Amino acid sequence: MADDKIKDPLEWEEVSCEHIVKDEWIDIRRSTYRFPDGSTFEPFYSYSRRNYVVIVASDTEGNYLCVRQYRQGIKRVTTEFPAGGIERKDGKEYGRSQDVSSEDALNAAKRELLEETGYESGEWWHLLTVPSNATIADNYAYIFEAKNCRKVAGQSLDETEFLNVYSYTEQELEDMIAAGDFPQAVHILAWLLSRRR
Repeated sequence: MADDKIKDPLEWEEVSCEHIVKDEWIDIRRSTYRFPDGSTFEPFYSYSRRNYVVIVASDTEGNYLCVRQYRQGIKRVTTEFPAGGIERKDGKEYGRSQDVSSEDALNAAKRELLEETGYESGEWWHLLTVPSNATIADNYAYIFEAKNCRKVAGQSLDETEFLNVYSYTEQELEDMIAAGDFPQAVHILAWLLSRRR
């Protein structure tokens, strides 16, 4: 009985769910929900994607490693921290975030940093795990910091990755964020968390 979860009175009940797109990459759903007052409403749209990591990585000189790449959502090239999906042993690109078949988040962060930048670090900190977009998505971002990163290899990019690596000072990053030139919300959160540690 101690393991029974008490339902929050504000919780909604999903009455129906239609999978609009469900392929190997994403699961986009259209749902009907019953509200706490008993009324129902539709449509609510949500999607499932795999969890991912974001790495605030600094080199031995204290500069921060960033990548520039095209982001089709906002249709522009962005500057951001190295990041990428956590591999799943079941081969899916999405699924419940509690799925135990996923790669360890720290191992994913180390792999992504090496693949995207060619750098490695022996100094890692987990800063936070946070929902990527709690309103519409069920995946989580695992935010890490890596210090004293050293170049050990070239890039090893996926077939859909076209990105270049740059290093920036703390002030340059602050200026880019203030100017809207570092536009990924979770990456800005990662930066702010790393400043607090």
